[in-house]
Amino acid sequence: MNILCILLPVLVGLICALLGYLLGRLSLKSTIDQLNNDLEACRKEKEKQLVLINSLKTDIESWKDKYSTLQTDFDTWKHRYGALQADFDAYKMKFTSEAFIPFDAELAASVFRKKVKENDLKIVEGIGPKIEELFYKAGIRTWKELAQTSVEKCQDILNNAGEQYRVHKPATWPKQSEMAYLGKWNALKEWQEQMIGGKE
Repeated sequence: MNILCILLPVLVGLICALLGYLLGRLSLKSTIDQLNNDLEACRKEKEKQLVLINSLKTDIESWKDKYSTLQTDFDTWKHRYGALQADFDAYKMKFTSEAFIPFDAELAASVFRKKVKENDLKIVEGIGPKIEELFYKAGIRTWKELAQTSVEKCQDILNNAGEQYRVHKPATWPKQSEMAYLGKWNALKEWQEQMIGGKE
């Protein structure tokens, strides 16, 4: 009886200890499996991020190359613009520094055999009253202003006025106007005699 009283609690204790151990092992295995799964997921995510980083590095290198090319192109165009600006400034200085002859109505009239008014744009071969009005509306009202206007700008004014004006070719108009502004009447008249409608 005494032995049973002693053995029974010992057996119960051993059984409980064994069950606790087995349950602990099962629980620990489940936790370890979960941790392994999480670790594998992290490893896959890391690989994806590395692939993405490598792709971004490639893109960055590609954009660096493109930026370098664009910078080279920009520097080239900047240099060309500087050269064109220098040429324009030189021409402008030459034009403004040329000896200016005040308008001589009598000399102009003797060369053209008609009365010539100062800054009359119609003195330019190829410009009539309607085209003169177009240039007035565009803010070009003097020989000097027309002389300083590019041929392209003159053509734009004509093109914007409609189909009937597009046929006119203003290639010589700024130069003719410059000659009038500088009082080079004989040279202008001789040149105009070789033209038809402002064209050589």
